[in-house]
Amino acid sequence: MALHLRDQGMSPRDIRKRLVITTGAKKGQRPSPATVLRMLCEHEERGAAVSVSARQ
Repeated sequence: MALHLRDQGMSPRDIRKRLVITTGAKKGQRPSPATVLRMLCEHEERGAAVSVSARQ
């Protein structure tokens, strides 16, 4: 969901308003903008690592 919203040009603060944590101690709350940004960065890093290993 966050990736789809980012592709639409939304900022981490706007994305945060649309997301709700579904499990764990913070269930029902919204993630912080920093958490949203961290999730997006980690996803990009994993995607880059996969594409590099696929080339080898």
